Order: sequence, then structure tokens, then C-alpha cells
Amino acid sequence: MSLQSLALIENWPVPTAAAAVVRADGTVLGAHGPLGHRFPLASVTKPLAAYAVLVAYEEGAIELDEPAGPEGATVRHLLAHTSGLAFDEHRVTAAPGGRRLYSNAGFEVLGDHVAKATDIPFAEYLRQAVLAPLGMAATTLDGSPAKDGVSTVDDLVRFAAEVQAPRLLDPRTVAEAMTVQYPGTKGVLPGYGHQNPNDWGLGFEIRDAKSPHWTGTSSSPGTFGHFGQSGTFLWIDPAAGVACVALTDRAFGPWAVEAWTPFTDAVLAELV
Repeated sequence: MSLQSLALIENWPVPTAAAAVVRADGTVLGAHGPLGHRFPLASVTKPLAAYAVLVAYEEGAIELDEPAGPEGATVRHLLAHTSGLAFDEHRVTAAPGGRRLYSNAGFEVLGDHVAKATDIPFAEYLRQAVLAPLGMAATTLDGSPAKDGVSTVDDLVRFAAEVQAPRLLDPRTVAEAMTVQYPGTKGVLPGYGHQNPNDWGLGFEIRDAKSPHWTGTSSSPGTFGHFGQSGTFLWIDPAAGVACVALTDRAFGPWAVEAWTPFTDAVLAELV
């Protein structure tokens, strides 16, 4: 099966784009573009980092509800963007658990926390815990765990298959990661404005009934994933039984808001 809808990336106003759709068993249903091209991931780095944090949790190096970051905050708060830390500054702007404040700083604190607990630099821990076991040899973390990952569609397809059918983590842990943390919390979804509620799991954004949104109008409420300011996204739709990766080298902006939703709707329509 080859998905014709993936060719829609040819119409995107970007220099380079690649995309693929993968099932839980690793079957790639379709792919388009330079699948081995390394793209900056921006915030699509966060699900990879979160997965490594969850490995550290399962290994007993950390606990989800142990103190981390600002006073009163925990690892869980940091993963769910409810620690109260500001967007890009290590500055507290709210009490933990009260508001969904999307925070790069929070993921940097997470990386430092895991590095201290394991005595392994976070980029190396990510490599050992997630990238190497999945064969993601073209993926690196070259700085912040929030936004400095570089990867390929080929590699992210492996990660998307793992999240759908976990081997590195207990499936119950992944189910928790895609379950709303601190339900009813409102906040801003970057690029899409205020959302009430602004639902997140552990390192993954959850679609639920958000509107507007970067996934499709036909995406199931259970769809979860992440997009990045470098013009990248990864979504997993449990109802459809597939994940989709799309990477580009043009910064997120109005072009993406216009292109991504019809693209996802076309992909899902072709799977029916």
C-alpha cells in the first residue's frame, strides 16, 4: 500500500520535506521525500526526551512524583508543562499544577535532573535508553532536551512504531504518558492560542477537543504527539492505528497552520 496523500507535501512552501505513515508493527504504509535527510526537530525533541525520562523512571533512577524544578514541583509537573516555569526562562511564573505553561525551561530542568540521578549526561542517556535500542543511528541531541534534537523520517518512524507497541517501556507507562495529567488545566498552545482545557500527557500533547489544532479535523480525540517550530510534527492516532511523521526545513508559521490539517485529513481519509 502506498499513500497518495503523502505527495501533498510537494505543494508545501518549504525547501525540503519528508513524511511517512507507520503502523504499530513497524509497517510503513507510505513514505515521501528524502527519508534519510537530517532535519532539526525543534520541539519534536520533547517526546524523545520524555521517553528517556520514562525509561529512567522504570529503571528506578527517578520517581514521577519526586521533587524536581521549582518549589513544590515534581518530575510529573515538568513533563506535563505544569511546573510553573516560564517558556524559555528558568523563572517561576505560577504555582505548580495550576496552569499549563508550555516550558522549554522545564524540559531542560528534566534533562539536568535525570543526568544527576543517573550520572550520565542527558544526551548520552537518551542515546543509550532510546535511540540505540531502536536503531535510530541518525538521531542526535545537540543541546537542549526541549528543542535541539536532529533526526530523519526513517528514524522517527522507528520511534512512532515503538510508542504504538512499546518494547522499551511497560505499555502501562506509555498509556499513562498519553493520559491527561492535571485535567481541566487551561493554557496556551503555542501557535494556536488559548485552549480550555489545554490537555497534555507526560511529554505528549493530547488533542482531545482542541480547536484550532495542528492535527486533522478528523483526528480522533485520543490523538497525541507534538509539533515543532522548525516545521515538524509527529502524531499518533490510536483510533486509526497509525502514526505520521512530517519533517521540513521551514519555520512553523501560517503556511503550516494552512497545510497540516488538510494533509492529516487526507492521510486519514485514505486509510478508511
